[in-house]
Amino acid sequence: MIRWAIVFALLCPAVMADDLELNPDWEYVADTVMGGVSSGQASVETVEGREAVRLTGTVSLENNGGFVQIAFDLAGGDVFDASDFTGVALDVLGNGESYDLRLRTDALTRPWQSFRSEFVAPEVWTTIGVPFTAFEAHRTEAAFDPSRLRRVGILAIGREMQADIAVSGVRFYR
Repeated sequence: MIRWAIVFALLCPAVMADDLELNPDWEYVADTVMGGVSSGQASVETVEGREAVRLTGTVSLENNGGFVQIAFDLAGGDVFDASDFTGVALDVLGNGESYDLRLRTDALTRPWQSFRSEFVAPEVWTTIGVPFTAFEAHRTEAAFDPSRLRRVGILAIGREMQADIAVSGVRFYR
């Protein structure tokens, strides 16, 4: 799935007039909610001249762990209809590592279920666009339906690593 984000990063303009810019209320979550020992934080700061939320931390696989994340609910946790859009665009700067972009819909009933796509966070500010067609179902038989979105998350997950990713913008694009 990385290939989609990399190719689209070259094609996706920063902001188009008919994009829907989101104003996320980011929250930090780590595997400690299930007994893991990963550690990190989310902070709002100026990164390379842009105000951004920055996720930093250490992902550990010890004790069945393995993630740190920032996430936000859409529409106050209610269903958000994004079916008029093509995908999600992120303005990101990172440490060259792979991260997951995850979407949740109201069809998912378990916390481990999601629709996910992987991307690399470049070491310079870059707009990465991920089309809805690039998201794969994880541990669910549900089909992805952009008219039923509830939550967006960015995760450092699945391998021991140092997370360092800043996000200055999130939007749905056409």
